[in-house]
Amino acid sequence: MAQSQAVAVKPPKEKIDPGILKVALILVLGAIVPLLDSTMINVAINTLTLDLHSSVSATQWVITGYVLTMGLAVPMSGWAIQRFGGKNVYLFSLWVFLVSSILCSLAWNTGSLIGFRLLQGAGAGLLIPTIQNVLVQSAGGSNLGRLIAIISIPTLIGPILGPVIGGLIMDNMSWRWIFYVNIPIMLVALWLSWRHIPKGEAAISKPRLDVIGLLLLSPAFAALIYGISEISSAGGLSSAGALVPLAAGIVLMAVYITYALRSKQAPLVDLHLFRSRHFLSSNVILFFSSMVMNGALLLLPLYYEQVRGESVLTTGLLLIPQGIGMLLTRSWIGGMTDRVGSRSIVLVSLAVTLAASVPFAFAGTDTSHILLGAAQLVRGAAMNGIFIPIMVSAYEGLRKEQIPHASISTRIFQTIGGAFGSAVLATVISHQTTSGTEANLASLADAYQVAFWWSVGFAVVSMLPVMFLSNRKK
Repeated sequence: MAQSQAVAVKPPKEKIDPGILKVALILVLGAIVPLLDSTMINVAINTLTLDLHSSVSATQWVITGYVLTMGLAVPMSGWAIQRFGGKNVYLFSLWVFLVSSILCSLAWNTGSLIGFRLLQGAGAGLLIPTIQNVLVQSAGGSNLGRLIAIISIPTLIGPILGPVIGGLIMDNMSWRWIFYVNIPIMLVALWLSWRHIPKGEAAISKPRLDVIGLLLLSPAFAALIYGISEISSAGGLSSAGALVPLAAGIVLMAVYITYALRSKQAPLVDLHLFRSRHFLSSNVILFFSSMVMNGALLLLPLYYEQVRGESVLTTGLLLIPQGIGMLLTRSWIGGMTDRVGSRSIVLVSLAVTLAASVPFAFAGTDTSHILLGAAQLVRGAAMNGIFIPIMVSAYEGLRKEQIPHASISTRIFQTIGGAFGSAVLATVISHQTTSGTEANLASLADAYQVAFWWSVGFAVVSMLPVMFLSNRKK
């Protein structure tokens, strides 16, 4: 009897408001296109080079230019959201991405494609931080873990499904279909967003655009991303192509920090948020965890293609277990994050990610695909426990007007960390293969083993700032 009464008075599990859930699912639809598009274009570079009668170095700017304009646009999103409202900025960014996708599909040479990809990158740069902002403000802080678990689906599985879809397109259709597939999805996302996303209120006092901050922070972010990307292609920091933009980015970033802390005008990104140990540690962990996640997303497909000799399509299929692992724990991790603190979840998840990465550090030319698939499944399941709690932690306790600043900050740390991790691992592979005595398959497998050990090291380093996270739900 007492037991039945105890059950009767047990508070019901808090449910996500249906309206907020609808908003989250619509945002997923808008986010999945740029993330799939950027991974599909990676597998099409050789085809683009041949069809457009260009060189690989020129065609590579289809990717590089996109990343640079995305970096330039990200810092503007916070001001735009406060000035025009989150929904209006979101709809505008969807329109920019739709129009630029149509233009890319009609490109007649490499120059035109690069130009249209610059516009597409600007749309993506506004889109991703705005999605985070619209969701957090719509949710009002409740059930944030489960909601971020939903909108993180494109980020987690896009790099895995993108090569599969891109490989199918390259094997059976024209490269223009990479951009054709964007059009119907974006049209549906636009219609649903216009109908169902609540109108985001702009700030009562319309903020003026921090022009000086924009001229410092946007080029700083873009220069850092470009310099980091040049590290891998140049084989290290010895090249001026990597050193000059990196130095310029660091100097511009330092000048912006000094300016933003002293400025009486509302800065582009409010650096006073970093006075909070909680916010600072969340961003630092986001940087290191992005190195862990993005580094592996670079290594795994290259290992399968170069060491195991698999095709692009087969490689994409072999990466599916990691996506399945991500989907299996997504909802569970999101709900747990809403109930308990971040520190324990992130620590355990990093430990599991580390353990699941070790099999690849021993992988050779004939390692069982079943073993590697199982390791990917476990690794993918653990990744949710890193990303979701950190993102929730970054927004804890913020006022409404601070949310756009937090969205920009998390995006910058995530992007730079991911690019840096990928560049370091690509450089490790390059050094290992060039310093090897024999350029054979066995030495290439050894190079990837060393790179995977570096990835394990990233996970170990990531554990240090986790200790500064809160271990209770605020």
